[in-house]
Amino acid sequence: MEQDTQRKSLDFIRAIITEDIANNKNEGRVATRFPPEPNGYLHIGHAKSICLNFGVAEEFGGTCNLRFDDTNPTKEDTEYVESIMEDVKWLGYDWGERLYYASDYFPNLYEYAVKLIKDGKAYVDSLSAEEIRQYRGTLSEPGKESPFRNRSAEENLQLFDRMKEGEFEEGAHVLRAKIDMASGNLNMRDPIMYRILKQSHHRTGDTWSIYPMYDFAHGQSDSLEKITHSLCTLEFEDHRPLYDWFIKEIGIYAPRQIEFARLNLTYTVLSKRKLIQLVQEGRVSGWDDPRMPTISGFRRRGYTPSSIRNFCEKIGVTKQDSLIDVALLEHSLRDDLNKSALRVMGVLNPLKIVITNYPEDMSEELDAVNNPEDETAGKRKVPFSKELYIERDDFMEDPPKKFYRLSPGTEVRLRYAYFIICRDVIKNEEGEITELHCTYDPETRGGNASDGRKVKATIHWVSAKDAVKREVRLYDRLFTVPEPESDKEGKDFTEFLNPQSLTLLKDCYLEPSLADAKSGINYQFERLGYFSVDAVDSKDGKQVFNRTVTLRDAWAKFKGK
Repeated sequence: MEQDTQRKSLDFIRAIITEDIANNKNEGRVATRFPPEPNGYLHIGHAKSICLNFGVAEEFGGTCNLRFDDTNPTKEDTEYVESIMEDVKWLGYDWGERLYYASDYFPNLYEYAVKLIKDGKAYVDSLSAEEIRQYRGTLSEPGKESPFRNRSAEENLQLFDRMKEGEFEEGAHVLRAKIDMASGNLNMRDPIMYRILKQSHHRTGDTWSIYPMYDFAHGQSDSLEKITHSLCTLEFEDHRPLYDWFIKEIGIYAPRQIEFARLNLTYTVLSKRKLIQLVQEGRVSGWDDPRMPTISGFRRRGYTPSSIRNFCEKIGVTKQDSLIDVALLEHSLRDDLNKSALRVMGVLNPLKIVITNYPEDMSEELDAVNNPEDETAGKRKVPFSKELYIERDDFMEDPPKKFYRLSPGTEVRLRYAYFIICRDVIKNEEGEITELHCTYDPETRGGNASDGRKVKATIHWVSAKDAVKREVRLYDRLFTVPEPESDKEGKDFTEFLNPQSLTLLKDCYLEPSLADAKSGINYQFERLGYFSVDAVDSKDGKQVFNRTVTLRDAWAKFKGK
């Protein structure tokens, strides 16, 4: 009974693996793999697959390989290989000595192809790419057999060898599997196994003039690595009969393929083709732009590995496609940062305050809590002086009824410091407020009045003479609508780019403890959000701070919350 209850609590993939182990399938062995194509940077959808493949391997005492399915030299690059390895490590996973490449198996795949030719299961087709598409048929009409389908095994072997030796130009011939041109599954209508590409490969150089198609390499690579559970997203479900056909006809070990729903996220585009478009058109600064849904973009923005892993755990693994609210990812991040981020004070839109009754030559240090959620984080000293900066939004000269922050004649608390009252508003010739003159109550040091009087607002501040001036970048969602790829009127997804997805603030004042802030450390600018140092554009003494996420979901009001 206990085992049945435990199995019901598992997702369907873990339930399958649990049952396979109970039945001693594969001698109880569990071996998974994460098989990215090195033709772009990984995104949050890949993070789900990484967490699943490496996660189940850890949970069941198995292994997980990192394998690059590098079968297309026209789109692949070592830059992508390196970025992918960095992303997997950053998420907290280690493949150990199990780093592989589909290109490692090019000799094996070639021999498999030769076997299929000899067995009459593959042939060299000389139709053009356009003719092959026409002959393929449609979902409602069967395909037509190529006039080259019945070449003899000897002729096919000879042509295939000449293809390998580079005698033909690209597009002259392809190698196709001989299956069924009338199959209801278009993937089974004599799929292409090899094409001619006169391209240098990032690992094999110019050794090969022919390259296997992804569908011919993927399943056999899993087989060669003795993968027990080949976990794929749902779009590969229709490809599984083809993978099984290749494995059976070649006569090699058969992994078990299991499909799960890919991640779809609101206000986000996860199509690699469209992400490449954003980069190439200069709509973002690069693959690691903090607005991009790439893992490198999240890392640069200040996301933590644990927040992404926790998010992937929360959304779970299912067989049904669904659209996950990006607010859940942001909530996971806030939940993580609330426990760990150091609290500091910073003023992004500064308004100067002069405390007229504070001694001219006096300054002092006040105690500030580093993290109220973590007593072990301790306290720090923040300097206080006659001239301060506060947020311009924290003052109104003619406030509405329920405005409780600073206004003429009202008393507010300065965080960790004193009660102050605004006595005078200084303006320039254009009528713009440039400075506030206030008085403070020296008996309220630390933020409490000895007579027990209360104030309705506490605002943050920095000492003008001690603050460090830095650039701050406010990042927001890249798109303005939940589903930018699914517009009913057929608008291009780029029409929904958010013009406010990045706001640059050059003249921000931060408390001096941030003078030597390093990337990789998260901060909560009190009342403003969570921030971190940009790892790319920062220099010593000239750090750039990225807003990682707001303190609350600012988009909730648009969703009727």
